[in-house]
Amino acid sequence: MDKLPSPFQPTAGVAIWTWFVFLLLLFMLWRYVFPLLVKATADREAQIKKDLEDAERMRTESAAALEEQRQLLASSRGEASAIIAEARQAAERERAAAVEKTRQEQEDLLGRARREIEAERERAVADIRREAVDIAISAAGKVVGGRLDAAADRKIVEDYIQSIGTGPRA
Repeated sequence: MDKLPSPFQPTAGVAIWTWFVFLLLLFMLWRYVFPLLVKATADREAQIKKDLEDAERMRTESAAALEEQRQLLASSRGEASAIIAEARQAAERERAAAVEKTRQEQEDLLGRARREIEAERERAVADIRREAVDIAISAAGKVVGGRLDAAADRKIVEDYIQSIGTGPRA
């Protein structure tokens, strides 16, 4: 009986068919599969490159936005400081105006009080002069012994007291 060749035994026919199938598969892979693999790899590479560019652009934009925010914050702080300083100055002006108004009211009140005191003093002096005239006339009438002419006597005494009142005061 003839022995069958073993599939694991290298023979010239198996080698030729192996090379034929290998070359056929290589051609099919080269013609149909490799272009798909290369295209997928190129697409993936392009997508990664685009993602990296987008990430860099976003990083640049966020850095610019961060710097803008810092500038706005610094500007806001400066404006706030200016507003506070202006408010302090306005408060100081208001306080000074209120103090000046109070001082003026105080001076007005003091002046009015002085005028009222002077008027009261003058009324008191006039009352005292009248009383002094009445007492002097009464005393003179008793000394002379009779009733003197009241109007004429009063005029004489008032003139005398007036001359005394305009003289030098102590």
